[in-house]
Amino acid sequence: MKIKTLENKRAKLLTLESYHYRDLLPLSSQVDLNAYGGSDISTGPKLKKYIKDAITRRQAGTALPFIIFDKELCKFAGSTRFGNIDKVNKVVHIGWTWLGEDFRGSGLNQHIKFLMLRYAFEKLSYERVEFRIDERNTRSRKAVEKLGATLEGILRKDIITKNGRRRNSCCYSILRDEWEDIKNTRFVEVLNRNEE
Repeated sequence: MKIKTLENKRAKLLTLESYHYRDLLPLSSQVDLNAYGGSDISTGPKLKKYIKDAITRRQAGTALPFIIFDKELCKFAGSTRFGNIDKVNKVVHIGWTWLGEDFRGSGLNQHIKFLMLRYAFEKLSYERVEFRIDERNTRSRKAVEKLGATLEGILRKDIITKNGRRRNSCCYSILRDEWEDIKNTRFVEVLNRNEE
């Protein structure tokens, strides 16, 4: 996983670098990762730490973080990543996704997930893509369910959030042998738009 860019007509995912701090700073104050996850990007220093950690994980081969560019609005929109990369078992997580207020509910997230799922299954031939979401985060759960991911169960009190609470994580997955059907039923709009 050493790609630089994933792109379609709506979204462009570029490998996250430290200089992207200035592009993400105005968006980070609009996002409350503290409520559901283990990350806090609410201040400049905290965002710098978040980016540094993401890059360190990339260098270790366990993650591939991106900055998201919305080609329709010609603006940076947020960040996402492949994480917990398991090359031996061909399993990867998609997550750590956050978008600024102007981009939520705009359809951008579907394009982002399409690019990442297509890369994982069609380019890397991974067998499984996982999503882990705070049980209380109904918005993110609905978004992943809309993609066609299957809820496999709930991991109880598996992560400590930044506010010190132990959360339950809903574990969703998509398998490689499900991808073709999901691509052609759940991503029809994305596929049609890319043919325009």
